[in-house]
Amino acid sequence: MKMSGVDIRPGNILEYEGGIWKVAKIQHTQPGKGGAYMQVEMKNLIDGRKTNVRFRSADTVEKVRLETQDYQFLYEDGDMLVFMDENTFEQINLPSDLLGDARPFLQDGMKVSLELWEERPISVQLPSQIEAEIVEADAVVKGQTASSSYKPAVLDNGVRIMVPPHIGSGTRIIVDVYEQTYVGKAS
Repeated sequence: MKMSGVDIRPGNILEYEGGIWKVAKIQHTQPGKGGAYMQVEMKNLIDGRKTNVRFRSADTVEKVRLETQDYQFLYEDGDMLVFMDENTFEQINLPSDLLGDARPFLQDGMKVSLELWEERPISVQLPSQIEAEIVEADAVVKGQTASSSYKPAVLDNGVRIMVPPHIGSGTRIIVDVYEQTYVGKAS
């Protein structure tokens, strides 16, 4: 399926220069002179190379349709992650770097989606939001409560995020896995 260069979003899988690439980051730029363009940071899903490419609105790129299958994360074995197909109970080992920045959010028993290209797993998608516990949070600075200021906090998986001032240690919160941002308090 062809798509315009300005419609590219993070997480899209694209076919570009004979390879399969996953979009990591995008930045829409509108210079004073000339037309607007999308600066796209991509990672090759086959060999792991990274590249930055400019796409103008007139450029088209092929969006790849991947087959997805649901798996359950079982355990970590060195730098490999072991997943199980929930239907056939078949196990598959994948390198942990396939998850990228989302790796710390993978939890035992978590249900994930494996994206397959030509029956070869090339990407692991975690749920977009998970529940985590704050283990360390800075104290609120007096006088900053009126403004919408955020303070640093550390989650139970070691990831540092910014949270509102009223959130303290021991609080369970909802976190956006891919943006690594606070979404809300867990109920």
